[in-house]
Amino acid sequence: MQRFIALIVSVLVLPLLASQALAQSSYKIRSGDVLRIEVLEDSSLNGDSIVLPDGRVSVPLVGSVRVRGRSVDEVRSDLVSRLRPNFASDPTVYVSLSSVAEDEEEDETLTIYMLGEVATPGTVEVERGTTFLQALAQSGGVTRFGATKRMQLRRPGADGRMQVYTFNVKAIMDGKSSLNTPVLREGDVIIAPQRRLFE
Repeated sequence: MQRFIALIVSVLVLPLLASQALAQSSYKIRSGDVLRIEVLEDSSLNGDSIVLPDGRVSVPLVGSVRVRGRSVDEVRSDLVSRLRPNFASDPTVYVSLSSVAEDEEEDETLTIYMLGEVATPGTVEVERGTTFLQALAQSGGVTRFGATKRMQLRRPGADGRMQVYTFNVKAIMDGKSSLNTPVLREGDVIIAPQRRLFE
């Protein structure tokens, strides 16, 4: 009788468990998912972490880790290598999906617009969490006629009026400024004005 029960379990349950494991290994993590991270050698590191809109989770001893678009196996391998310096040997790390984001979750991308002296003006699709500088790089950067000291980001304010933010991208590229440029929102417009004479 016990053999019969064991046979039923192996025929019915094991394929189900295998298919769940396969589904988790092929699933690509999205913003809004919750990851369960456990480290066998140090239970103080165990916990659930929500994937933020920028695609990252915060892990003790490691800091911010980009996980969006990766499988749980890829994240586990990354965490093992990042935690390795804190242990005498490779830590035993388990990563699983505690819950997945609802289908009503916002799109993973947003639409912005590039105008003026940029390599590829027009509509650009970027991932959520992309910054002003990253989008500028994605579009191919500023042409030699662009005023990199007067780059603009235009976005509608709460009152409906267009707000204009100016950035000296040249100073950032030259290492003279460590200004953090903002994370973009849907409908943002990036403008590279034309250089003035002797600018």
